[in-house]
Amino acid sequence: MNRDKLFPCTIGDGGLGEPYILSAFKHFHTSYPDVTNFLPVLVWNGFSQEHHSMVSLMSNAQMRDYWKAHDFGNVVLIDAKDFDDAGQEGAYVDSTLFSDAARTAFTRAVLEGAQAAANSAMSGTMSVLIIKQIKGSGIHIHGAKSHNLYPGDTVQKPAIAAALEKGALTPAAWELVRTTMQRAGGGSASRTVVTEFERALPDASNLPRQDFAVGDKAVPATAMGHMVAELGKRDPLFVVTNADGNEASNMKIINDVLKIRHPTVDPLYNQSPTGQVYEPLNEDACAGFAAALALFGGRSLWLSYESFAINGWPIVQTVGQAMAELRRKTPAVVTMFTAGALEQGRNGWTHQRPEIENYIGGQMRNGNVYLLYPADANMIQAAYGWAVEQVNKNISIIASKSPLTVYTTPSQANAAIEQGAVTLYESRDSSWETIVFAVTGDMIYQPVFEAKDKLEAAGYRVRIVCVANPRRLYRAADVAWQHSSEADGAFMSDTDFHGLFDGDALIGVSGGGTIALESVLLRSRAPKRDLFGWQRGETTASANELMAYNGITADNLTACALGMVGEAHE
Repeated sequence: MNRDKLFPCTIGDGGLGEPYILSAFKHFHTSYPDVTNFLPVLVWNGFSQEHHSMVSLMSNAQMRDYWKAHDFGNVVLIDAKDFDDAGQEGAYVDSTLFSDAARTAFTRAVLEGAQAAANSAMSGTMSVLIIKQIKGSGIHIHGAKSHNLYPGDTVQKPAIAAALEKGALTPAAWELVRTTMQRAGGGSASRTVVTEFERALPDASNLPRQDFAVGDKAVPATAMGHMVAELGKRDPLFVVTNADGNEASNMKIINDVLKIRHPTVDPLYNQSPTGQVYEPLNEDACAGFAAALALFGGRSLWLSYESFAINGWPIVQTVGQAMAELRRKTPAVVTMFTAGALEQGRNGWTHQRPEIENYIGGQMRNGNVYLLYPADANMIQAAYGWAVEQVNKNISIIASKSPLTVYTTPSQANAAIEQGAVTLYESRDSSWETIVFAVTGDMIYQPVFEAKDKLEAAGYRVRIVCVANPRRLYRAADVAWQHSSEADGAFMSDTDFHGLFDGDALIGVSGGGTIALESVLLRSRAPKRDLFGWQRGETTASANELMAYNGITADNLTACALGMVGEAHE
């Protein structure tokens, strides 16, 4: 997005021992061969956090070859050993022990090497700057074990005091440090860094939607896919990341329109060197690229099965926290996880990991994290339309890739996402007790509506409420929303909440994790409450069998409700 800027990043050789750092660079370069305006700076010191690094025994030649094998055409390696005049042993030496002349020569080499590497990166060659010297200069303990401070680590501790004395600078030297920092990068970060400014974007409002009639069958994922494709046509820098294939998630329309970015042109597979769909088959790379684009002011979408999303989610979590602290607006980081566990019965528990819903749900109290559960194809369009117009938020949509019943009109769908919940069904008349089902998901409504029929036949009144945006259902004091830079303090009023969820019994139902229903249970005034949700995976032939394995059946829901309210009629 910012081809005229250099983006340096530091990497430690402790992390370099994990192979996916360089493989991610190589895959990105294969997909975006013209983008080279980034400069990894490897701090090669031989140690990880608490032990030697896995690459500590590499020779300089091996290290150069390692980077060249991953497409880095220019490897600039500055080895402090070449400047050592203190007679230090080993491959890694401490530059603070050099004479003034040697230290000046080493510093000059680093500066000149950095300039050469930067010029190369900005001129179309993938480049890396490697600085090899011992870890611990100015640190209280050299080498390993300098990562953490412990309760006994104070300035009175001999090792720390010795390090402070050894590294002490004169006032004139400190002034030089300040001047260097002030001039680095061309001036103050507030005036030079791209993340300090808002980026102008093409209009994303009023994306086209299909209006499905209540009672029809429609695939939620596909309905959203059409909106994604249109956004990509409007915004040429919009990127969709996906590791498991959009076709497998019933979102082939995205590949058809935006194309998979690939050096091999093949219309059958929708491959094009200029495509907007990034498919590295690595959830870390998918999550990292999509989250970074959003953080730096662009639009993106990470699509995944929820069973695999856990591999990349911590990156999105970290970026979401950064967004809460940004001093400017940036598009929300948006993710959509298809193929819920209920749809993956035949693939067994390797494809059934809806517990990530609890992981994301547990972050809703952060203030800018939203977990959306559209009930149908109309509502997922409302969810995505809402998400792409949000700023500084972390928004995840959970939906299915199967044809499912449409329960809401487009107007009801919009209201559910904006306000938090909407009634999908309510019995007309009954003199007996009211049973309320609070539900997150879409396919999970099948046993709920079956239970509704049984309960109405027994004389009870039933209300089925879609919990679409549970973050809106918390009380204001439950969420740290006021600490977000783009604070969103919209929460459902007590009057509206009780109008939806008041009853003689409340049963929360989820096809995945149940923490998304926490806000409902916190505020509910129902005298009796219960909760149904995912327990564990199993290999089964159908979604109904998998739900039954987890105890989520119409019979069990009915029995639970009757157990709570049926005593008055015995």
